[in-house]
Amino acid sequence: MLSVVVTEVYDDFILVVDMADINHIKNVFRKVKGDKIRAVDGTNEYLCEIEKIEDKEIKLKILEKIEDNFSLDIEVDAGISILKGDKMDLTIQKLTELGINKIIPISVKRCVVKLDKKKDRWEIISKEALKQCQGVAPTVIDEIKKIDKLNFKDYDLILVPYENEKEIFIKEIFRDLKVKPTKILYIIGAEGGFEKEEINYLKENGAKIISLGKRILRAETAAIVTGGVIINEFF
Repeated sequence: MLSVVVTEVYDDFILVVDMADINHIKNVFRKVKGDKIRAVDGTNEYLCEIEKIEDKEIKLKILEKIEDNFSLDIEVDAGISILKGDKMDLTIQKLTELGINKIIPISVKRCVVKLDKKKDRWEIISKEALKQCQGVAPTVIDEIKKIDKLNFKDYDLILVPYENEKEIFIKEIFRDLKVKPTKILYIIGAEGGFEKEEINYLKENGAKIISLGKRILRAETAAIVTGGVIINEFF
């Protein structure tokens, strides 16, 4: 079923006002009055029926309101060093599908990407991914930050995959947990990896440095794999 992300939700109807969504409903999927459509507002999902189609808004009648059964009861944030080309786009798409709470684009020493208007593009990619995966709560795309501007104290557990770590694995970290965390941050380095001083800084701020196995993974692969392992552990 076609999904839209909405903000204007009322007692018994919803207004779709985003012009891109209106175009998709009218011209791409060629929906008409009486057709069913799914809407989400970040908290709930709604089964709706198209009641009226106009040029600048579409009115949906709410048939059923459904609580969010898709999201985790913990928050998993991903700090992703900005990747080149479409690798960052792919990473944001897949992390949204997994249900990551927030993606924090990080500028590290080995990051060589130009940042012109990237955030707007990433937000569109995340929004489209949310529709495709039938999720409810959107993945927030945070402002671009340097690694020393991260709020480490906000998290119960911080994980950093590092290619030079050979002994500590993520399953051991989970096994040794005494209390289930409520907020997790994991941080992925750039394609050239972390500088040693960056790893030392992360350790000083409470991060657990971990290995993802014997093979060296691409940064985008490491981001998706780590997110998937964490989500699977606490789903």
